Amino acid sequence: MSSQREVLVADAAIAILAERGMRGLTHRAVDEAAKLPPGSTSNHARTRAALLELTLARLAEREEAVFAAAVTPDDRMPEGEAAAHLLAKMTYAAVTVHRETTIARYELALEATRRPELRKTYDEMGRRFREHAAAMLAAAGSPDPVRHGRQMVAYVEGLLFDAVVGAGGVPPVEELDAAFRELLRIIAGM
Repeated sequence: MSSQREVLVADAAIAILAERGMRGLTHRAVDEAAKLPPGSTSNHARTRAALLELTLARLAEREEAVFAAAVTPDDRMPEGEAAAHLLAKMTYAAVTVHRETTIARYELALEATRRPELRKTYDEMGRRFREHAAAMLAAAGSPDPVRHGRQMVAYVEGLLFDAVVGAGGVPPVEELDAAFRELLRIIAGM
């Protein structure tokens, strides 16, 4: 984001998407949620498409920051039990602490199926997370980290979707930890 005001606008838009859905996202609603004077959002995102792009870019920043805060300070990817525990903590946080971001991402994901300009950003966001997953699995000894990374991301997305919009509810972090240990043993022989 190029300015604090754009961050404020995008964060308000994320909150609106999570609370009201795509139909509730308007420039006026963002102005009100961000406690900005009328017309302020239009100064940073003139059209609805520009507002959606700004919001998706901020959402990607927020999700990247969560991942970056979770990995080790020396940028080494965790291995084995540590990898399973990290994945469990991040998944649990995505459906509890960062639930708003997760719901907004699903709203934007569906919108990206109809808007090529969003699709490009959304696909880039997904590529980065698959790369992180592949790096984690490579560090853990996976014989095919790219394929296993795609599988891991798909598994996490399924857990998130079930916990946030499905009927599954929020699984305890201990259950997620056990599930990730099992998955790592299955897909990567760990």
